[in-house]
Amino acid sequence: MRIALLSYRSKPHVGGQGVYVRNLSRELVRLGHRVEVFSGQPYPDLDPGVELTEVPSLDLYREPDPFRTPHWREFRDLVDVLEVGTMWTAGFPEPLTFTLRAAKILRERAGEFDVVHDNQSLGYGLLALQRAGLPLVATVHHPITHDRRLELAAAKGWRKLGVRRWYGFLRMQRRVVQRIPSLLTVSESSARDIVEDFGVRRDRLQVVPLGVDDAVFRPPEQPRVPGRIVAMASADTPLKGIGTLLEAVAKLRTEREVELVLVADPTPGGPTDRLIDELGIQGAVRTVSGISDAELAALLGSAEIACVPSLYEGFSLPTVESMACATPLVVSRAGAIPEVVGPDGQCADLVPPGDAEALAGALGAQFDDPERRHRMGAAGRRRVLSRYSWESVAAATAEVYEAAGAGEAGQQC
Repeated sequence: MRIALLSYRSKPHVGGQGVYVRNLSRELVRLGHRVEVFSGQPYPDLDPGVELTEVPSLDLYREPDPFRTPHWREFRDLVDVLEVGTMWTAGFPEPLTFTLRAAKILRERAGEFDVVHDNQSLGYGLLALQRAGLPLVATVHHPITHDRRLELAAAKGWRKLGVRRWYGFLRMQRRVVQRIPSLLTVSESSARDIVEDFGVRRDRLQVVPLGVDDAVFRPPEQPRVPGRIVAMASADTPLKGIGTLLEAVAKLRTEREVELVLVADPTPGGPTDRLIDELGIQGAVRTVSGISDAELAALLGSAEIACVPSLYEGFSLPTVESMACATPLVVSRAGAIPEVVGPDGQCADLVPPGDAEALAGALGAQFDDPERRHRMGAAGRRRVLSRYSWESVAAATAEVYEAAGAGEAGQQC
């Protein structure tokens, strides 16, 4: 099959969606399909055999000058004007403007592809592709309505207006997802949330869990670092629960030596930086970012415990990657995380989301029982090998493509 895979931002270091694009595209090519990724900035890291078509935006959120005002010579068309105007009025334009640009390119090349697969953009441009007769599939990792609710709960005063405006694109996503006939999601938990928040019938959703490269993410050959906890956060937002973990680390520091390594790029002076200073744990916390999969696997394998304190996850790749490294976990009982780790206590201890006292207690109990940590880590590795592979993700996704193409052909007949 000839597959156009769309993702408005796809670099692995910006979050799980980039990891999804890279691994899914590689395994689809290995299955004999032709895959061309259409992406805005930051562009993805792709494997040999996967083609890339750049769909450049004005890159308004790039580092080190996010929310920049572009020079007038950078403007190419009205979509660029829309992008800047939405940013100037505190909205987030990329899901819409990316799909408008991608649709323009793909309408001119419609005969080159058997299916278009959108990765969570869910912008109005997809409906133009549908009208052009291209079979369309979309992955909804989870409805971003959860992010919006948590940020609104944490915001105060006028900040709430800003949060509502930033998440204005959700109205568009709800309308678009209701009109896409073939939908994928990554967990039963996400499926329930999509049905509830986006008004989609459950029989239109197919659950295909994500995978992990178990040859890269594997048990360590070196001894683990005593007292080390590793956690990952793709964004400096309340959703990831890092504040709760920092409070738990502060409590643990009163009774034992611990080190927290955050795989994150916190906003300078943002909530994570401020809380580290307030708790006085600068010496116990360090952050790393921009590391390769091999470096991440080595870091996870160096920890005695991995922690996923999120208030919500549609799947949680960090959880599966930690399990693949045979690193025992303390995780929140939130979203899809219990579904991913399986029975409580087998390869992870589950605690209520947002409860720093319970999180500190679970971490401390694991530190005090090295034999149990070893058993939990081994159980996590076995669970990954039996359930989570990118090869199976690609095979199941290709089946959805086949059905989408057959359905489109049937409609045309």
